[in-house]
Amino acid sequence: MFFDQEAVQFSYPPSLETGGRFTVDEIQELLSHIQSGDHYSMISPSSNSQGSIRAVYLTEDRKRKRMISNRESARRSRWRKKRHLEGLTDEVNRLGNENQELKNQLGMILHQVLVVSGENDRLRSEAISLLLRLSDLYQILSTPRRH
Repeated sequence: MFFDQEAVQFSYPPSLETGGRFTVDEIQELLSHIQSGDHYSMISPSSNSQGSIRAVYLTEDRKRKRMISNRESARRSRWRKKRHLEGLTDEVNRLGNENQELKNQLGMILHQVLVVSGENDRLRSEAISLLLRLSDLYQILSTPRRH
């Protein structure tokens, strides 16, 4: 802070005579300025430093806004990452369930294939047996009878 030397009637920094501390009179004068509302008149930046103070405030304000923006951006990024991970987890679970259902269906189909294959083998054997029997019957019918 910059102090107008005319508004403040004590030496600043505190004098070396008092060991680098404010005297009781200086403290009382400061308190009286603060209590009376004159503390704003004590701070009077020079015209040269007013622009630099404004620049410092603007820079600090930009830094603060950027920091808030970065925090918000990081929060949104963490939220998106969390949602993405939850989505992937849900998809893994769904695909795992679907995979199990497909395995169950495959097991049932393989069982049906075995049953049908066994039935097919039995029917082929029966067909061969019937063809042999039919052949025997044709042969019996085609042989002349002797009376």
